[in-house]
Amino acid sequence: MAESEDLDRLRRWEEMGAVWRVVTRSGGRATVALCRCDGGEEADRFTTADPAALAHIGPRASSEELS
Repeated sequence: MAESEDLDRLRRWEEMGAVWRVVTRSGGRATVALCRCDGGEEADRFTTADPAALAHIGPRASSEELS
């Protein structure tokens, strides 16, 4: 089974050494900021309701927290 697009996006971001941060979380959706690895500046943002991506994020506020 193929990985969801949003989960793949999060994992690729982590593999590049960059950080993601949850901006908002509500009603089974999360808005995630993708931050650069050279200072943490926000490079992109997306909102997901994908169950696989939300499970990967879990209760964490950012990818810097251990899963």
